[in-house]
Amino acid sequence: MKKRITKLMIAAGAVALVCACSDDPSNSMGSETCNSLTGCDGSSAVIDPNSSATINPNSSGTVIPGSSTVVDPNSSATVPGSSTVVDPNSSATVPGSSASIDPNSSATVQVSSSSDVPRDENGFPTIESYGPPPEAYTKDILNNGKTGWSSRYWDACKPHCSWLSSVDTTSEEKYQEGMTVARNCNIHDVEVPAFTLGHAVQQYWMGYEGTNSACVNSNAGGTYTCTDMAPIQVTENLSYGYVAAPGAQFGGGCGKCFHLQFNGGNHANDVKATHKALKGKHMIVMASNIGYDVEAGQYDMLVPGGGVGAFNALSTQIGVPASGLGANGGGFMTECQQSLGWDNTVEAYQECVLKKCDEVFKDWPNLLRGCRWYAEWYMTADNPTYNWEEVECPQYLIDHYMTSFNTTRENRWRWKDDWSDYKKGDVLDTVYCWKDGENPNDPNGKGAGCAP
Repeated sequence: MKKRITKLMIAAGAVALVCACSDDPSNSMGSETCNSLTGCDGSSAVIDPNSSATINPNSSGTVIPGSSTVVDPNSSATVPGSSTVVDPNSSATVPGSSASIDPNSSATVQVSSSSDVPRDENGFPTIESYGPPPEAYTKDILNNGKTGWSSRYWDACKPHCSWLSSVDTTSEEKYQEGMTVARNCNIHDVEVPAFTLGHAVQQYWMGYEGTNSACVNSNAGGTYTCTDMAPIQVTENLSYGYVAAPGAQFGGGCGKCFHLQFNGGNHANDVKATHKALKGKHMIVMASNIGYDVEAGQYDMLVPGGGVGAFNALSTQIGVPASGLGANGGGFMTECQQSLGWDNTVEAYQECVLKKCDEVFKDWPNLLRGCRWYAEWYMTADNPTYNWEEVECPQYLIDHYMTSFNTTRENRWRWKDDWSDYKKGDVLDTVYCWKDGENPNDPNGKGAGCAP
C-alpha cells in the first residue's frame, strides 16, 4: 500500500519530516499497488499494440513506438523527428526539450558539449566548465509575492522521478521534453538503468518495470539516489541542488527548475542568526522527487546529513546505523540544536555539523561535499523561507538528472533483481520480446512473450 507520511516538527524550529515518495511508484491513475507487469508504475511506456514497430532480434537497438527507427542505448541517441544526435553522456541539450530559454527571458543555459572540457571522476563536466551562471539566476525576486520554505532530507532512495509513472510517456517527444527520467545508482554509486523490460510477461501483454528501490526492498541490490545529486556551490551567492517538489502544486513536476532567494525568514516564524546569515542568497533547484505530503511552495531539499525522514536506504548504502545519521527529521543540525541549545551562534552550529559530516561521510566525497555545503554555504539554516519562481534549468542540473541509460521510452534490457554487482561499462543482458500479434512462433502472431 502507498505510504502517506505526515510532517512532524521536532521541537521548536525543527525540520519537517517529509516523505519525498521516492520509494512509492504509484501511478497517476491512483493505483495503490505495483506488480511485475505494470513495472510499479502503470505507465504508457509499453509496446503499442496498434503500432507496427518491431524489435529486430539481431539488433541491440531500441525501437521507438510508431517508428522504424532503432536507437542503440549504448550510442548517441537519435531524437525522433530530428536529424540531431544527442550524446547521452554529454551535456548537450535535447532538441525540443524544456532545456531551452524563453526568448522573453534574460536567462541563458550553458552547454558544455565539447569533448575536451574538464571532467570529474564520474565523467561529468566540472562545475567551472559551464562558465558564469546567467544573471537571471541571481536577480532580486524578494518582492515577487511568491513565498515558500525549505525542509531537508537525504534518504538515498531511488528518486521518485526515476519511475516511469512520474514522467510523461504519452509520446517520445513528451518523454524527451520532460528530461526523460532521473538517474539512479547502485549501492556502489554506479549509475544503472531506471527501468528495464518487466521480469514477467503474460500472454497478451508486455511492458517495462522500474528497477527496485533500495527503500522498498531494503537490501544492497536495489537502486539509490546518485550521490552527485548533492548540493553544490556555484558562487558565493548561488548554489544548485535537487528537491522534492510539492505533488499537489506540481503533479508532473519532474525535471522542472525553480529559483529560490532566501528572505531571512523561518517557517515557524522563529528567526535565528542562521536565517539572517542566509538572507539574499540564491539557489536553482531541480525536482528529482515529488512529495505528495510536501505543501505548496515548499521544496524539500536533498541534503546529505539532513535526516533520512520516513525511509532509510542510506544506512544500507554507507554502512552507518540510523542512530549515526542524526535526528530522523532534521539530521545533524537537529542533534546540534539539541546539544547546543536553540539560540547558539552560527559558528557554533557550523562547527558541530561539520564534525558530524566529516565523521560520517569521510569515505563518500559527494555526500561529504553536500553535507559541508549545508554548514558553510547554507549557514545551517533550519527551515528557511524564500521567494521563488520557475525558471529554465541550468545545464549542470540537467546533466546530473537525465538518465544515460533510458534515453528513450523503450529498451530490451533483461530484468535484474540485484544491481549491486554492476560495474561501469558492463554490458547489459538483452532479450528479444514481442507483443501480441507479432509472435514469430505462431502463424497468427498470437501471444506476447520473450525468447529464452
